[in-house]
Amino acid sequence: MTSTAFITHRDCHLHDVGSYHPESPERLSAISDHLIAQGIDHYFVHYEAPLATFEQLMRVHSAAHLEHLKRSSPDLGLVHIDPDTAMNPHTWHAALRAAGAGVMAVDLVMAGEVQNAFCSVRPPGHHAERSNAMGFCFFNNIAVAAKHALKVHGLARVAIVDFDVHHGNGTEDCFRNDKQVLMVSTFQHPFYPYSGTEHPAPNMVNIPLPGGTGGDEFCQVVTDIWLPRLREFKPEMIFISAGFDSHYEDDLGGLKLLEKDFAWVTEQIKQIADETAQGRIVSILEGGYVLSALARSVAAHIKVLASI
Repeated sequence: MTSTAFITHRDCHLHDVGSYHPESPERLSAISDHLIAQGIDHYFVHYEAPLATFEQLMRVHSAAHLEHLKRSSPDLGLVHIDPDTAMNPHTWHAALRAAGAGVMAVDLVMAGEVQNAFCSVRPPGHHAERSNAMGFCFFNNIAVAAKHALKVHGLARVAIVDFDVHHGNGTEDCFRNDKQVLMVSTFQHPFYPYSGTEHPAPNMVNIPLPGGTGGDEFCQVVTDIWLPRLREFKPEMIFISAGFDSHYEDDLGGLKLLEKDFAWVTEQIKQIADETAQGRIVSILEGGYVLSALARSVAAHIKVLASI
């Protein structure tokens, strides 16, 4: 059995901007509760996420962005960064934990303490650009983790796989034309954030999918396009922006994937990681807003990671 780290922190539950908002603390509770109910929680090695440091964040984000968010953090109530993205008094620490989880995951995997890791954290990250918070995201968690692997652990090539229903515009902004990073992604189009189709950089393999696309079509484009590019690139670590809002029950999007599709794509990623990256995978939660579908999809994903 593969040893898989499960990294989270109670601070991530304290970022709460109101019951109307789909990106709710209950998302993390639903995941943990389901793993316990399924009797698989004890298969994972549990860790508490540290706070990301400014040094780690500034490998990806501008100092102005970090200072703006820190200054915007309220003592009471809510402050809106944009109509979708708000901070309460706990958001700053929650966002630091979410980014810190990815850094910890890289360190654990590179030290050989675990084979791979799943970060059950929020707020999510893949819409956060170098100098801009948006789309529920403050820091780009996956980008911070990937940069940590490159700069601190000296890896030469890393790949990022993103199957969220929304295009990871922030991750693309962070790594456009970076020859050390290959990003492969699928996303519904046209759909928020209405990006990813106009002249992507050579290291960006963006596959827009029309609303209503199901698992068969998704698996076909992964097989035909993603996997050959990943094998050609030979990543030394693979990062997964694990967005489960492409599930057919998730009404924030219009894709029609099922738990078995998330399990299947995880198997394909794991096989490539075994071939080129000594099995090293770090997966970080992105979207997924219908609690039951989210919990079942995460379970399907991390059962494959842990070889359960």
